[in-house]
Order: sequence, then C-alpha cells, then structure tokens
Amino acid sequence: MKTSTKKKLEAAGWRVGDAQEFLGLTDAEEQLVEMKLALARVLRGAREKHQLTQAELAKRVKSSQSRVAKMEAGDPSISLDLLMKTVFAAGAKNSDVAKAVTSPRRILAKPA
Repeated sequence: MKTSTKKKLEAAGWRVGDAQEFLGLTDAEEQLVEMKLALARVLRGAREKHQLTQAELAKRVKSSQSRVAKMEAGDPSISLDLLMKTVFAAGAKNSDVAKAVTSPRRILAKPA
C-alpha cells in the first residue's frame, strides 16, 4: 500500500495492519501461507510456459481441473504435497521453486 494512502486511511480513523495481524497468524503460519502463494505463482507460470491447460495438467497428476484452479488460486485446502507434485508435473525446475521460496518477502527474521 502506498504510504500516502495509508496516511489518509489512518487520518480518517482506520487502523492499517497486515494479514498476519488480522488473522492472528504466528510467524511460522505466515511463512507457510507466503510459501504456498509463491508456489501457486510458480505453478501457473510453469503451466502457461509449457502451454498446458488446467485440464491437461490435472490429467498428469490424476486430479481434476477444478483442483488445479484451486492450487493456482492458493486455496488453503490444497496440501503442500499435491502442490509440489503439480508444480513439477507442470515443468517447473528445482531452481524455480528455490527462487520462489527464498524471495525477500519470505525472510523468517523480522527487522528490528
């Protein structure tokens, strides 16, 4: 969020926070959510790069098109196992996954 927008909201009496604070997540839970969202982006990118439809990818992993859509949307009901299996079935490489899960947004230690 832009600093100017945040200041306007706070001046109007709104309290501005983040998803972790709003949902009451621990640092570990927040990191897991961020990791799954990053993997969802990798999945969609790999699927599109390899010109696969969601239905074609679903067939590869013996799942359904709607389940692949949920994976790409970051649905929390999707297991990390299924997400990773599908990421690799879509043609992603270890380096794609590593880059996604080690991005600066995902640093475990919070700044002091």
